Amino acid sequence: MKGIIKRALTGSLYVAIMVSAMICGPIVFAIVFSIIIILGILECNRLCNNGKQSTKESAIDIIGGLLMFLATFFSYFKTEYTINPIICYLPYIAIRFITQLYIKQGNSSSSLKSAALSQLYVALPITMLNTIYFSYGTPQLLLAGLIFIWMNDTGAYCVGSLIGKNRLFERISPKKSWEGFFGGMVFTILTGVAFCSYFSGYFGNMGLTNWIIYSILVSVFATWGDLIESMLKRAVGAKDSGNILPGHGGILDRIDSLLLVSIISAIFFYLIR
Repeated sequence: MKGIIKRALTGSLYVAIMVSAMICGPIVFAIVFSIIIILGILECNRLCNNGKQSTKESAIDIIGGLLMFLATFFSYFKTEYTINPIICYLPYIAIRFITQLYIKQGNSSSSLKSAALSQLYVALPITMLNTIYFSYGTPQLLLAGLIFIWMNDTGAYCVGSLIGKNRLFERISPKKSWEGFFGGMVFTILTGVAFCSYFSGYFGNMGLTNWIIYSILVSVFATWGDLIESMLKRAVGAKDSGNILPGHGGILDRIDSLLLVSIISAIFFYLIR
């Protein structure tokens, strides 16, 4: 019972923080996701190095991830001081390789692979949230994506627990079932229909067809995102990516679906705008 209460309280706090990031303005958005990048890269590097963590390399990778995210964030505020995000990020790439020359401990190849994964798996997808937040008319589209992910998780868990028999991806996640997958998709589609029917004014001119397509994309990519993180954890024999969230594990355990959904969302909203 104590564990359930702890998990519920942590989950409620996480939801409150994420919703606040979406609706309380760009400064809160930048602060929340900068913190998520820091924690996510720390956990990613720890997973890649079998539970061990090199402070120097992680610090540089965190700076690189923040450069990518914040340079893109500030690029949407057009001023005479605005710098191309790519120009801001390029020094990190050079510095990361040069620094590795002077680090005597550990395996250089593994360290650079860990750096690449931390940028591609954590920093880049979160940076893509900037595109959705600023470019498509309403930041609430990000909130819709989050709600879809949560509904997909809820539907997959409920249906899978009740009637799940056929394993979806047993090699990576033995508990996931095809029944749960389609149950999550149905929950997400129904949420999309509800958004179109009752909240369309808050989310731009999407239309029912686009809401349904987006619902299906979120369901599929959220599941893939979950499986990818499970694959990374299974490769090093880890149950959770970390322990910063009591009852839930690490930050990557909470945002694994969002990391892939952010990419497909940015592409989808670009194509339909």
